[in-house]
Amino acid sequence: MGAPMRIVFMGTPEFSVPALDAVREAGHEIVAVYTRAARPAGRGMKARPCPVQVRAEALGLPVHTPGDFRSARTCDSFRAHHPDAAVVVAYGLILPEAILAGPRLGCLNIHASLLPRWRGAAPIHRAVMSGDKETGISIMVMDAGLDTGPVLLREAMPIRPDDTTGRLHDRLALLGARLVVEALDGIDGIEPAPQPQDGVSYARKVHKAEARIDWSRPADEIDRHIRGLSPFPGAWCKVHGERTKLLNSRLADGAGEPGAHLGGCRIACGTGAVEMTEVQRQGGRPVSGAEFLRGIHAPDRFE
Repeated sequence: MGAPMRIVFMGTPEFSVPALDAVREAGHEIVAVYTRAARPAGRGMKARPCPVQVRAEALGLPVHTPGDFRSARTCDSFRAHHPDAAVVVAYGLILPEAILAGPRLGCLNIHASLLPRWRGAAPIHRAVMSGDKETGISIMVMDAGLDTGPVLLREAMPIRPDDTTGRLHDRLALLGARLVVEALDGIDGIEPAPQPQDGVSYARKVHKAEARIDWSRPADEIDRHIRGLSPFPGAWCKVHGERTKLLNSRLADGAGEPGAHLGGCRIACGTGAVEMTEVQRQGGRPVSGAEFLRGIHAPDRFE
């Protein structure tokens, strides 16, 4: 391990928490945690702090929740921490040049893809939905572009045939936590590598409007669609007119009119069939496909 550093940590969702813990446990001084402000959530619409804020406060770390970095005062406050480096993990705010240039060693970003593939907002979702065989983590020195900075470290991870975005998310979060500590510890001896010009792709944000299942598509595409959108926002179809999420699936034997129920948990697609293995009715909990069918009159088709 190198000498302990003064670190500003910047992150928001659950994906960021393992990295926060890992940097702290590695002996670095986390002088400030920046995260998104609490937002209304749940049925009561009460302000709910994000996972990073909850964890940081449990660790007794100072938390900052600026809405943006447009004001000189906010940027001056950031620089006043005199950080050696900033660790940025799914923070959710654009960082201007004044922030990127503030830490002595720059802002290190944990990105959940093998850059330059899947720059952008939803790299895990898009990797699963596109049928990629592997993904990984890139530790990047941030610049003014969208995930265009040079890469310090990267490590690949296979995408398993039964992976959902949720499962892959959890494994990548742990890998990112380990790699960012390695990057901090060896940063003086690592030469940042510019990203290649070939192979650039963009992982656009997932919108709820694209979540409805189109049963006319081939089975392999529908299977990836279901797994790639699980657990959020959840691919869905209608069963007896009720909006129903399919949270996991696998390819199955069979053929028929798209959307037709083929018996058991199998549903016909444009070509081939899928077997639903995890289902969630509106307002209900996730259950197996078999348990779901036991609780309803089995439909002739899924719409």
